[in-house]
Amino acid sequence: MFMRRLQVWFNRTGSESLGWLLVVAGIFMMILPGPGMLAVVAGVALLARHYEWAELILDPLHRKAVEGATFGVATLPRIMVSVFGITAVALVGVVWWMGPTIPEFSILGVGFGPELPAAGWPGGLGIIFSACLGTAGLVYSIVKYRDFDQDREKSDSDLADAT
Repeated sequence: MFMRRLQVWFNRTGSESLGWLLVVAGIFMMILPGPGMLAVVAGVALLARHYEWAELILDPLHRKAVEGATFGVATLPRIMVSVFGITAVALVGVVWWMGPTIPEFSILGVGFGPELPAAGWPGGLGIIFSACLGTAGLVYSIVKYRDFDQDREKSDSDLADAT
């Protein structure tokens, strides 16, 4: 009985509340370390259950995401560039976690230094979490969108050309 009530509550109120929370948190994470764009898209996906405008936003986002994922895993060099990028993000997260001192400087009148903005374990953990999500997304894209049959056909034709 309790689980049924909880499910009904989530379908009506909880998913909408979580959707708005993810959108707002995602906007903050675009400025602070963290997977901001992913949180905004996840929030819009939840809001699409309740609002037509969110569904209209989500459909083209989904199409472009599938196109991008398919393009990104089409060749081995593209996959390697993604792995390099994910590794770089993880290393930045480790540096952010350690919180080294940096030279003081200002950009457009905003001063920075001697510490990184949002330095320490919360900022570093957010960046490392982004790298983990990137890894999961890359693995998912490889499994779902990589055309392994085309790779086999290409290697077979390369072997035939060599003989």
